[in-house]
Amino acid sequence: MNVSVRVLANVNPTEIQDKVEKAILNFFPVELKLQESALSGEGDLESLRTLHLRLREERILDTARKIFLNGIKGDTARFRLNKQVACIGKLNFPPGEESLGSIHVEISAQNMGDLLNVIDWLAPETIDGKPVEEIDL
Repeated sequence: MNVSVRVLANVNPTEIQDKVEKAILNFFPVELKLQESALSGEGDLESLRTLHLRLREERILDTARKIFLNGIKGDTARFRLNKQVACIGKLNFPPGEESLGSIHVEISAQNMGDLLNVIDWLAPETIDGKPVEEIDL
């Protein structure tokens, strides 16, 4: 399955670049580049494995699933993570752009079916907070 992941976060003048890098790398092990005061990186399905694990550890599968599904446009799902919370290794999906900026994530697949499979793998449907079915990708 051909999946691409893109992450982007602005580094504001009041922020320490290393902390913004850490916030991203806590969930997405990608090589980061600094361009015009923004850190960006690209990866593949493997770069989502940490996020997959952390969604289960933090027991936020239902929330994540709604965010991922609501962020679909075409064959891409877009969502944001709170940069400050990510810096300490926790997940938080802000409702909008934050004052210091968010971590912007895009997950793209070759087609809608593949994208939905990735979302089902990352955040499956649940009953009483437990996944109905876990799939392997």
